Amino acid sequence: MIISFFEEFPTEENLQKISLINWPCKLYLAAENLIEFNKLRKTIKNKNILEVIYWPILKKKEGYWISPFTQKQALQRTLNELENKNISVMLDLELPTRHNPRLYLTQSINFLNNKRSIQNFIQNHPNVVYLAEYYPQNGWRSKLIKSLGLHYSNKNSSIIKMLYGSMHQFDDKFLIKQLQLGKNNYPHFIPAFGTIATGITNKETILSPKQLSNHLRIARNNKIDEVIIFRLGGLTKGYSKIITTNT
Repeated sequence: MIISFFEEFPTEENLQKISLINWPCKLYLAAENLIEFNKLRKTIKNKNILEVIYWPILKKKEGYWISPFTQKQALQRTLNELENKNISVMLDLELPTRHNPRLYLTQSINFLNNKRSIQNFIQNHPNVVYLAEYYPQNGWRSKLIKSLGLHYSNKNSSIIKMLYGSMHQFDDKFLIKQLQLGKNNYPHFIPAFGTIATGITNKETILSPKQLSNHLRIARNNKIDEVIIFRLGGLTKGYSKIITTNT
């Protein structure tokens, strides 16, 4: 099982944690543009890093994450710079509520065009597109996520479901069900676990080493090929030891 990491804040301090990685790993690296991403990627030397995936983020006033409510100009800027670029990309499909809720009003007129732009990018990008999504996979919540342009059906995309147990208090039964649904619903399914460090809101609760060990054990027992942990900056020798025993 590949155990990978998100890194939302690729500072020198956070990227130094790569030295603790001694297992096959992919790194999903946030950057505001492709030039910044390429500079950061060149600094990563650990031979255990199998691939570095571009995670485009926007300014908070633009929506920060990707959705049909993202400021139209910012969305087009991000997608246009990736046109015909043969690199793997992860779109973090989340609503702008935390950063700029005014976008629900100002971008409502652009909603359908933005949604089509995202769909077209996913269908036509020449390399792998990873889609990080909210976790519901069935019922009315799943239908709502799709209608809001936060889920796109594409057999070539990898679907990442953010199953952050420290924030939602999942029990084992629920987690197993979500892993099975993911494997059954999507050709390429990746669960994301965490959080072992705070994100942009700085309010996320932290997953204990014991909880992480349990989640990884469940994933391994359910024959999951890859797990992503949020995020690299929270990696410690203790977490590293737990991960090493679960790869």
